[in-house]
Amino acid sequence: MLKEFKEFAMKGNLVDIAVAFVMGAAFNKVVASFTGGIVSPIIGLIFNANFKDLKYIMKPGTLNDAGETVGEVALLYGDFMTNIIDFVIVAFVMFMVVKGVNNMKKPKEEAPAAPAGPTQEELLAQIRDLLKK
Repeated sequence: MLKEFKEFAMKGNLVDIAVAFVMGAAFNKVVASFTGGIVSPIIGLIFNANFKDLKYIMKPGTLNDAGETVGEVALLYGDFMTNIIDFVIVAFVMFMVVKGVNNMKKPKEEAPAAPAGPTQEELLAQIRDLLKK
């Protein structure tokens, strides 16, 4: 059983997937820092607010002695929109990677065309001529 597991774990596809997963996790951090450090501030300038702090308060909370809001119920749509932007960036980059890989693949050579033979009408004409004889 251990031998079978080793063979399974060392298959090329599984190792490729593991490497892609680790690279994807690292790339996700890069995209998150790009969105949080560059995109969010620019959009924050447009909305005149911190983009990640945008929220719709459904039930206001109360302030406790420490000055913190307690019991607030809010929809954090700014954080959601940041995650959507992250997703779009990752999806676009993955699209570009797949498109680049597909362009680098060798085009398949077309099979040689079958030799052109007589058409159906020509065959029927030949049969007709042979029957006349």
